[in-house]
Amino acid sequence: MKLFALILSILSFSTFAEVNLVKVDKSENKMYLLDDGKVIKEYHVAFGGAPKGHKEQEGDQKTPEGVYTLDYKKEDSSFYRAMHINNPNEADLDNAKRKGVSAGGFIMVHGQRNWLGWLSGITQNFNWTNGCIALTNSEMDEFMDLVKVGTKIQIEW
Repeated sequence: MKLFALILSILSFSTFAEVNLVKVDKSENKMYLLDDGKVIKEYHVAFGGAPKGHKEQEGDQKTPEGVYTLDYKKEDSSFYRAMHINNPNEADLDNAKRKGVSAGGFIMVHGQRNWLGWLSGITQNFNWTNGCIALTNSEMDEFMDLVKVGTKIQIEW
């Protein structure tokens, strides 16, 4: 029954709505999929171990803040499916260069670590990534179906 309800919800979203913005509220651990300003889907998400503030350098455990683009899908990840966020951007690179540090990179929206999806009931209650945005595996399937490459993602505290 749950599978049938999930299939119906995916079909109805993909038939009638087009996600044109992904909005992330780090202070609430929430991600919203929007169609012309209307929320069509809401997720509870996990971030890096130090989520407050903008990512400034590799290894700082922060998720970037600002407007970026989801620029490609990755199916052969160490995590269950992923979509890449085009971070660092030019401003991030300039900032890191001024500080003499690496800006980091390879920030993704992704599912659970491979083979550990069954732990998502626990892991999604903590900020456990290295700065990425984590969903459960079933939510990641839905996200990948609803969000097209090229969609903007707005991340804020």
